Amino acid sequence: MESMGKKKPRPRRSFTSEFKAEIVELCRRGDRSIGQIAKDFDLTETAVRDWVKQAEVDAGERDGLTSSEREELAALRRENRRLREDVDILKRATAFFAKETR
Repeated sequence: MESMGKKKPRPRRSFTSEFKAEIVELCRRGDRSIGQIAKDFDLTETAVRDWVKQAEVDAGERDGLTSSEREELAALRRENRRLREDVDILKRATAFFAKETR
């Protein structure tokens, strides 16, 4: 009874950058609306709008982080997280060995 009327979430899909570029190009042509293109290719309108927005940022037409800057930021955040974990492990080891020597 509780699930009546609720849609099952769509599984997360990934698309190639070439496919995204083709969809963005279709949107830029202006033949069809973003909503219609999304419907025709079974995509969410939000995803298509995000792709168009990111393409505009990458082309310098809009302010924001470019795709390469986003990738670099994600890599730096991963590295930072790993280094913090390493420091935490070293702190624990130092505390452990300091106790042992007393």
